Amino acid sequence: MTPDTGGEDAAPETESDVVPAGAARALHNLLDGPGSPPAGGDPLPPLWHWLAFLPRTSQRDLGPDGHPRPGSSTQPEDFPRRMFAGSRLWFPGKARIDRKLLRQSDVVSTTEKAGRSGPLLFVTIGHRIADEGEVVVREEQDIVYRPSEQHGTARREGPVPPTGDWTWGLDLHPTETMLFRFSALTYNAHRIHYDRTYAEEIEGYPGLVVQGPLQAIALAEVCRRYCPDRPMTSFVFRALRPAFEGGILRFRGRPNRSTVDLAVFDGSDRRTMEATATLEP
Repeated sequence: MTPDTGGEDAAPETESDVVPAGAARALHNLLDGPGSPPAGGDPLPPLWHWLAFLPRTSQRDLGPDGHPRPGSSTQPEDFPRRMFAGSRLWFPGKARIDRKLLRQSDVVSTTEKAGRSGPLLFVTIGHRIADEGEVVVREEQDIVYRPSEQHGTARREGPVPPTGDWTWGLDLHPTETMLFRFSALTYNAHRIHYDRTYAEEIEGYPGLVVQGPLQAIALAEVCRRYCPDRPMTSFVFRALRPAFEGGILRFRGRPNRSTVDLAVFDGSDRRTMEATATLEP
């Protein structure tokens, strides 16, 4: 059974929200950002719009993993486990802190595929965010759902050395505290990010899982810190494998003429995420 995700004729879901200055300050501090945090009226750094439009599922409707219970419109009945696989984002304007944002969302596509460990359901959600009538963010999010009997995998292949000359860099040490704070900031109740017993014994991971959005935001932060005078116009990222707390994550960038190649490496020099950013000339 595939989820009731609507279709091409379904009306987009529309909601309004703001990114509060307090939330922006909290994320700035979580990332140990340099200087003063963004304030009310300032442009939102890339991807920080994820501080708005937080999940609003009632507590009684959450399943044992912290996601909405299987069978809802957002959690397929036969594919109860959810992973954030990647996104494509465009920034045609500037969203601002403490200013009303309007988001329209709809399902772009739903596709079932055969993975190495069994069937997978890929759902792409499209978002358009406007600030005072001007579209400032367009995004397509790829979500992967898998059956409950599939467990998270910790790949044991040998280290793969980073290739190329990475001239920009940012290092983070994701701890239990960091993951908990980011989950609280984004209202993400998925237990693999803060409940070690659940992550290891139920989902089969070797530890707490670092959030995909946290990694993507940190990659975009590399561009913002090294090239602050060239705003980002697009950002495409893809998760490659889980990253876990307790070690180091290296966020690296390699600038070209108008684009920046980006990648995240774990403590064994394996890529956990890769991305490409396009900057204004």
